[in-house]
Amino acid sequence: MGWKTLDEMELDGKRVLTRVDINVPVEDGRVTDATRIERIGATVQDILDRGGKPILLAHFGRPKGERRDDMSLQPLIPALEAVMGVKVVFAADCVGSAAKAVIDALEPGQVALLENTRFHAGEEKNDPELAAQMAELGDIYCNDAFSAAHRAHASTEALARLLPSCAGRLMQAELSALESALSAPERPVLAVVGGAKVSTKLDLLGNLVEKVDMLVIGGGMANTFLAAQGIDVGKSLCEHDMAPTALEILEKAKAAGCEIILPSDVVVAREFKAGAENETVAANACPADSMILDAGPESVKTVQAAIERAKTLIWNGPLGAFEIEPFDAATNAAARFAAKRSADSQLISVAGGGDTVAALNKAGAAEDFTYISTAGGAFLEWMEGKTLPGVAALG
Repeated sequence: MGWKTLDEMELDGKRVLTRVDINVPVEDGRVTDATRIERIGATVQDILDRGGKPILLAHFGRPKGERRDDMSLQPLIPALEAVMGVKVVFAADCVGSAAKAVIDALEPGQVALLENTRFHAGEEKNDPELAAQMAELGDIYCNDAFSAAHRAHASTEALARLLPSCAGRLMQAELSALESALSAPERPVLAVVGGAKVSTKLDLLGNLVEKVDMLVIGGGMANTFLAAQGIDVGKSLCEHDMAPTALEILEKAKAAGCEIILPSDVVVAREFKAGAENETVAANACPADSMILDAGPESVKTVQAAIERAKTLIWNGPLGAFEIEPFDAATNAAARFAAKRSADSQLISVAGGGDTVAALNKAGAAEDFTYISTAGGAFLEWMEGKTLPGVAALG
């Protein structure tokens, strides 16, 4: 672990520039989902409890270096105050005299929220001059925005190198969970990777086959692997042009001693809609006029058996078209089984990615997973084995 935590910082009387991700959905000027705000609460409270002044730095939307009223952070103040139970004071800029005046006037127990960092073109360019202006406002830098850590921006990378730096509680939890899952995991390690396309997860699959003991491939991706082995998948979603790549991944897995688990039976239908007439057939018996929309019950048993053998599980992507019934059955059954094993302390389970979180929530399994990452791109890049600039800068 090459990064410091809040525990290692002296916070009393210090101005703590805290990079957060509060890029939340807003409708008619009101926050409709405060999950990301709730997740930074522990960090802000810790800084307050130890006599520090939390100064929140955040982006919102994609203003591309222009000041836009519809992308101001000011409308988030009521939601921030409701979650944190403290007064949040707004500064109309994230640098300069306007920000300094607000910070200087902060009273104990108050939080400062600085305006959208992306109103400055230098933010996304990782401009050292902009970072230096931000650094003038604080004594300590705390990054609690793992979801933005894969981007080398002024407020995530350059700024971290100018002040004593540490990870916030959310960042710490995220990094600890991922390190326990991939860097020094309890074995055997099982990865479940699903989704539509192999082409979007090439780096992920290539990295995982050398890190895990078993790899379940599901969703539309599984069709590409089946087709690459000469199996007719009918009208299923399939990247036929990726067949050579799929075969290369299978060879790489074999050389690394990683067991690849593909569906042995599948649920097929002639149309993609909720409640469509369907049947379960062997994976090599998809009718020419049908499409594979889910893994079958025998495949689910195989996945559950793998989960039972595993000590660590990494999950990214559904096993079928989980958005519509009845093609959510395999994802639901496997997710609930993993959740029960996790709840019984028999499995360390880490999951992430947009579709994954939605699928696990839909299955009612998310609460019992050891850790659910909401980081999206950063979660995937970590799993791909890439260096995240925002994390590296904390070292």
